[in-house]
Amino acid sequence: MKKVKTYWIGAITLLWAQLAVAQSTFTIEEAVDYALKNHSSIKNAMVGMQDAEWQIKEIKYSGMPQINGQFGYTYNAIVPTQLIDAKNFNPQAAEGEVVKFKFGVPWGGQAGIGLNQLIFDATWLVGLRAADTYRLMASQDLEKSKVVIAESVRKAYYSALVAEQRGQTLDLNISRLDSVIAQTEQFVKQGFVEKIDVDRLNVQRNNLISEKQKLNNLIGLTYQLLKFQMSYPQDASLILKDKLSEENVKLIRSVVAEDADPNNRIEFRQLATNRKLIELNQERYQKAYLPSLNLSASLGAGHSNTQFNPFERWFGSSAITLGVRVPIYDSGLKRVQIERQKLNIIKIDNTVEMLKESFKLENAQAKINLKNGFETLDAMTRNMDLASEVLRVSKIKYQQGVGSNMEVVNAESDLKQAQNNYFSALYDVLIAKVDLDKSQGKLIK
Repeated sequence: MKKVKTYWIGAITLLWAQLAVAQSTFTIEEAVDYALKNHSSIKNAMVGMQDAEWQIKEIKYSGMPQINGQFGYTYNAIVPTQLIDAKNFNPQAAEGEVVKFKFGVPWGGQAGIGLNQLIFDATWLVGLRAADTYRLMASQDLEKSKVVIAESVRKAYYSALVAEQRGQTLDLNISRLDSVIAQTEQFVKQGFVEKIDVDRLNVQRNNLISEKQKLNNLIGLTYQLLKFQMSYPQDASLILKDKLSEENVKLIRSVVAEDADPNNRIEFRQLATNRKLIELNQERYQKAYLPSLNLSASLGAGHSNTQFNPFERWFGSSAITLGVRVPIYDSGLKRVQIERQKLNIIKIDNTVEMLKESFKLENAQAKINLKNGFETLDAMTRNMDLASEVLRVSKIKYQQGVGSNMEVVNAESDLKQAQNNYFSALYDVLIAKVDLDKSQGKLIK
């Protein structure tokens, strides 16, 4: 029965694993969610949270009862000899006369069990109070890892998205140029134009084919980068569900730029947590001036014998000790430790102020980059529209015999350059939006 149950559990686990890998179509949010569940940095951060819990238990258990047992059996090959004044035994003994005594027997043993219990230690109590701060620090490490991964995945996703759309536009250019070449070849057969006109267009087409091959390689590289950032298998298929459209651009354009709130940034909250830990550490050194109270108890037996026989002549013993440790003088060690913690707090406070200003600068830069990005994108959109119109007019003029083939070739080249500039500007806008979200602490929900 147990074997059957184990089989079904293993089969279900394998099925879930296959279903997880089977997903190949991702929106940008799904890609981020996938990365946040599978990235090794997230897994390590979660292990760090578990380790924080064990650290808390380590501090807690250090003040709990400690019980240890011991056993030892000793053979004194040479029993120590002591000298005693002979007058202790014989008042008539000569002055300076001594008597030799061997204190001990060749065989001895000890066995027992001991208990140690911390009753009061102010430094230990401070350690217990730091438990929540340790947990908070571990959870903040996890959050920071999520922010870094979300930023990387979003940028990689946009890079693949822009490259893919650029490839689709390049395919349309090649298809359009094929139509122009076919039409020009008909003109050559009819004797209206020279063959060199077709050759010029074929040169243009070959350049587009070469560019498309390079772009295909770039697209493959961007997908590999995205898979890496997501911790997605490199040999598995990956399809981008999101597509770039005017609606996406309008949605980004409608974003209202806000001032940066430091409390929304994980880096700022981590500094606050570090400051709290330093304060607790400072308090721990201060509390070290207080006495500590400890209870110890032992129960055991000692063995002595002139011959090897560990089964006889055992004599019991027990003791209970209440120990008080009172710090008196440490040459100023604790004072130095406390002063160092004060300096660390000052450093943290200085870093906080600098970090606040850096957040403001980062937010301002992101706003400007987004604004400049949209201005450039609008200009490149107009250029692309103008280049399309110039190409349309050039074709009409060429077909009607009032224009040259070079005008068509140049118009095709200008349109391609305008399209490249447009996609570069679009990519800059998308990256600027990611940077703005990061500066305002909105990369993850």
